[in-house]
Amino acid sequence: MSAGSATVATPRLDVWLAESRRITRHAARTLIDAGLVTVDGRPGRPGQRVRDSAGVVVTPPVEDGITAASRSHAVAPPVTTLCIIDEDDWLAVIDKPSGMVVHPAPGHPAGTLADALKERGTTWSLLGGAERAGIVHRLDRDTSGLLVVAKTEAAHRSLARQLGDRSLGRTYWALVQGGFREDTGTIDAPIARHPRDRRRMAIVEGGREAITDFRVAERLGGATVLEVSLRTGRTHQIRVHLASIGHPIIGDAVYGRPDATLKRPALHARRLRLRHPADGSERTYESSIPEELVAAAERLRPSRA
Repeated sequence: MSAGSATVATPRLDVWLAESRRITRHAARTLIDAGLVTVDGRPGRPGQRVRDSAGVVVTPPVEDGITAASRSHAVAPPVTTLCIIDEDDWLAVIDKPSGMVVHPAPGHPAGTLADALKERGTTWSLLGGAERAGIVHRLDRDTSGLLVVAKTEAAHRSLARQLGDRSLGRTYWALVQGGFREDTGTIDAPIARHPRDRRRMAIVEGGREAITDFRVAERLGGATVLEVSLRTGRTHQIRVHLASIGHPIIGDAVYGRPDATLKRPALHARRLRLRHPADGSERTYESSIPEELVAAAERLRPSRA
């Protein structure tokens, strides 16, 4: 075999990586240029020819601001076990526990859901950046429940479009203070950073459009269980909106008041509806209400004696 024919027969590293991992060639080059791809133990180059794919190793990218050197001097965080509801070559649906941050942020550089995804060694979409690989949408740290992550850029774009046109349905279970006369309602109020406390969000004239629908699921003694649906997805949207109408979520110390028996907001992403990026089929996923939230509602339920 001549040298010329050998060159034609063996693909470039960036082309092979893009095809084998089902990502764009740009994303493949991003991984290679970041030094995350080695060939036979040496850093890969986008244009080098791959004769034996068994020698190619792809290392999941680490979060911004944390280098391999700094990790070597730090205590390695424990491997996080994710509760995966469904998974295929396009996406994964995850049931996130309360207390887990979705992606690295100031004050939370590691131990995030994004880190847990990288620990699995699977290739995730890089559309959101290396530190947010796979992340399509977020849940607050203390909010539990369902969210979807993308494995391919095509899946990421499809799911992002569904978020934009509001066809990706997200329904939450919420336990809030006070009673409601009405059975259903809609809160349409713009949200932005609080003008005096940048750690909080608030109803602000000129803020981003935010619309929340709710339905009373159960009336309790001095509290109410709501089924809440999002038309938009602003930071802390449900918490801010419900507090703004005088019904803060129980256990929400930021927008309501602390609860002696519940150390987290009583908010859970219970149902997720989406169109699968591969074939457009509609999928619906459900998550059980965490035991501590069930117990919180039970304590408020009027005695039947």
